[in-house]
Amino acid sequence: MLILSIDTALDACAAAVLDTSAGGAIALESQPMKRGHAEALMPLIARVMKASGIAFAALDRIAATTGPGSFTGLRVGLSAARGIALAAGKPVVGVTTLTAFAAPIVSANSEHPVMSAVDARHDHVYFQVLGGDGRSLINAKVAPIVEALDAARFGAPHLVGNAANILADRWPADAPPPFKVDQQAAPDIAWVAWLGAAVNPETSAARPYYLRAPDAKPPKDPLPGAAQPPAS
Repeated sequence: MLILSIDTALDACAAAVLDTSAGGAIALESQPMKRGHAEALMPLIARVMKASGIAFAALDRIAATTGPGSFTGLRVGLSAARGIALAAGKPVVGVTTLTAFAAPIVSANSEHPVMSAVDARHDHVYFQVLGGDGRSLINAKVAPIVEALDAARFGAPHLVGNAANILADRWPADAPPPFKVDQQAAPDIAWVAWLGAAVNPETSAARPYYLRAPDAKPPKDPLPGAAQPPAS
């Protein structure tokens, strides 16, 4: 299976072409990036596709990260993935950033629980906790950091994600310390592709995975003194 994976959900702009029969990515590029994904992504995808020697029509599937992450960034990646999928007549699937962070650790059959976490700001994190065998211990959610730290009850975890250091710095002193702290700005784009190859297109839609509403919201009531439309 040939998979094009795309990730713009966090602080990277990345793409890869995975050939499952070859056992790995045949081309990939990942650039650290906090802003500017919209301008950088399509040229980056073009370079990756050229390096792979694969035509878009030869792809079997397109995979993109769905979040949690930057509302603007993940929409850039998802829009590109949908557009390519539509033009090439191929299915497109979504992969969450939390799952992508955890996947390489779980695949190694870790003896420790795996806690993947993304900074949600305002003293909150997006996180999920998996057993070393991949079973779910805490489903993906957004919560105050103090609540997320309750995951210490499962034992010394392997912390991974862009909030790994945040959790490690505030880990309860009376709990076993984290087994490993793996701070990453973004998930491994090759693992996004592997997950994209494994998921069911019918149940892994390529749409934003929001665990909370955007910070910016329109006012519920008009501003004081604002002009009102005439009654009809």
